[in-house]
Amino acid sequence: MSRSPQNLPAALARVRERIAQAAAAAGRSAQSVTLLAAGKAQPPELLDAAARCGVGDFGESYLQEALAKMAALQGRALTWHFIGRLQANKTGPIAASFAWVHGVDRLKVAERLAAQRPHHAPPLNVCLQVNVAGEASKGGVAPAELPALAAAVARLPHLALRGLMCIPPEETDPARQRAWFARLRALQDDLNCSGAGLDTLSMGMSADFEAAILEGATIVRIGTALFGARPQR
Repeated sequence: MSRSPQNLPAALARVRERIAQAAAAAGRSAQSVTLLAAGKAQPPELLDAAARCGVGDFGESYLQEALAKMAALQGRALTWHFIGRLQANKTGPIAASFAWVHGVDRLKVAERLAAQRPHHAPPLNVCLQVNVAGEASKGGVAPAELPALAAAVARLPHLALRGLMCIPPEETDPARQRAWFARLRALQDDLNCSGAGLDTLSMGMSADFEAAILEGATIVRIGTALFGARPQR
């Protein structure tokens, strides 16, 4: 079950310490890794408690739930990331309300986000989702198709192509966890060798974020380790 707001500071301290230790092992500073609090199905009170403890980035997977939380926490200066599966018929509110979108894997969706981003807003930060293991159950562009998609998205107005994102197969062995994340990093390195200028690797969740940091993650999406188990919907 979810933690109480009173218990959240201790959980957050543990997560931050784990991030710091993994970053140090990789020869990096803890500040090079952004903790993205994944709040899917969690109540606004828990997100508010995290914000009061200094968390500034929040990831949401369901649009209507996210919009309600944004309204509840509108008095706080927070950065909102959409990290769920993108549906073409919901790109308008996402383009208007979020600062980041992590799951772009089709040009059609990127084109809709670009067209629907308010002109007065800063560019929408975008990460392309890569299906590193070719799993039919998960979204993401195939690695072989990534360069063409990246080039096309980079040309769109009102978007800032920042990096790559993946949700690899669940692994318990740290070496196998690292192997998937290393593949995403190598794909980004290849794009950058061609001048893409990407600076973001959104990879790693509660069960494997240390391995992701060791392979260069700059954003880790942490839900359960921070908030506890999600309530039943």
